[in-house]
Amino acid sequence: MATVEIPVSNLERSVAFYVEVLGVKVEFKGEKNAMLSFQAKGVPTIFLVETEDRKSLSFSNSHNGVEHSIIDFYTQSLEEFHHWLQVKNIEVGPLNINEEHGFGGFGFKDPDGNLLSACNVLHKGQ
Repeated sequence: MATVEIPVSNLERSVAFYVEVLGVKVEFKGEKNAMLSFQAKGVPTIFLVETEDRKSLSFSNSHNGVEHSIIDFYTQSLEEFHHWLQVKNIEVGPLNINEEHGFGGFGFKDPDGNLLSACNVLHKGQ
């Protein structure tokens, strides 16, 4: 995967959010778009595009009604990250951790209501 493109209504506000919350680096910033990268691997990148199109990124599971994000970010410290987002007054969903194996995740929203998720499941190659 090379890039995930995310619609935003205010580029400045969104760049500040993604830099602070995800720790990404601004590789390029234009008038209406910005390329952000993760410092460790560099890819995939996040391409923020300012738009008036008010569709937010998420979808509803038609089998159980659960709203899903289309992007999950890995964190080793799931509970700490969840708490940190709450302290920052960022809208977060409930923290779901399977007691049997300790893996889990939660959703949180960017300033435009795009649903993002954090999980502590480490995949091969990460």
